[in-house]
Amino acid sequence: MMPKVLIIDDERSIRNTIKEILEYEKYQVLTAVDGKEGLELIQQTTFDAILCDIKMPDIDGMEVLENAIKITDSPIIMISGHGNIDIAVESIKKGAYDYISKPLDLNRLLVTLRNAFDKKTLVTETKKLRKKVKNQNAMIGKTTAMVDLRAMIEKVAPTNARVLITGENGTGKELVARALFEASERNKSPFIEVNCAAIPSELIESQLFGHEKGSFTSAIKQRKGDFELAHGGTLFLDEIGDMSLSAQAKVLRALQENKITRVGGEKEIPVDVRIIAATNKNLKDEIKKGNFREDLYHRLSVIVMQVPPLSQRIDDIPLLVLHFLNQTCEEQGKRITEISQDALKNLQALKWSGNIRELRNVVERLVILGDEKIGSADVEKYV
Repeated sequence: MMPKVLIIDDERSIRNTIKEILEYEKYQVLTAVDGKEGLELIQQTTFDAILCDIKMPDIDGMEVLENAIKITDSPIIMISGHGNIDIAVESIKKGAYDYISKPLDLNRLLVTLRNAFDKKTLVTETKKLRKKVKNQNAMIGKTTAMVDLRAMIEKVAPTNARVLITGENGTGKELVARALFEASERNKSPFIEVNCAAIPSELIESQLFGHEKGSFTSAIKQRKGDFELAHGGTLFLDEIGDMSLSAQAKVLRALQENKITRVGGEKEIPVDVRIIAATNKNLKDEIKKGNFREDLYHRLSVIVMQVPPLSQRIDDIPLLVLHFLNQTCEEQGKRITEISQDALKNLQALKWSGNIRELRNVVERLVILGDEKIGSADVEKYV
């Protein structure tokens, strides 16, 4: 598809010259004789780049720029025959992608346009990626348990309070942690996730606190730990009930003093980190068994959030199925037009010991193996 460019310039000769050059370079070009017409076209059409003269009657280029950036993500390149460094700086400050002086240098113009197209593509892809991530992290549900959980997240997120998230495997504890992070004042800083169950006990301390070069056999260079990497942001300790007792002691010290020491090091490093922890274990039982430190539990559990199992959210299953159905169809490039009410009732009747994770896998299986219309027979066959 040919890139689409808008030229806004009150001089016909300039408009036509740039138009001819760009059309020769296989661009699709629209023109506007003044700022008013330019803004109308910007509202009606999506452009890959916009070239806008600064000196124009009625609405000048700077006013066009100020209005255009409110309605489009298209890169705007300002052009002027009366240019100086102050005007260039002002236009960039106001949101222009670049500034080119007249008479236009053809090579400069084409290079600037190519770079602008790359930026537009990157912005578009970033938006799609953010939308995808947002959809994947969406907390779907209208049951009382989910409404209460979202209300609690909204209340707790803006604070720096430590949160302990509990719940069975597959209930969505990570989604709660991410929701807390996204609604917090730290959401522009790092969100570092550590799965304590997936890291061997002999490596967990190095993972969390880092190590100095030569501190153990494979420590060939210095490494920052996750506490340092999360500085100013949030550290999510998933499955913290599986953390070794020695690591628990160091985590407790870090929370008490807001300082850490790398493995093999002596220097104390200050850290500013919000801790969110999660576990599928009953930590009070683990304390009785001697597997978890009671003092650490009290440090972590300023706020406790219980994520309900799917068995307590039966009425949410149709909503979740439709959400996962749309998500999976987009990922797999398939088209599902309908899922019957009988099929949904069959899914609601199942036990779901694996909770949301199991439901998502089942929906993915139905999309891949089923036809455009999913019925109760498909559920009986593939679940």
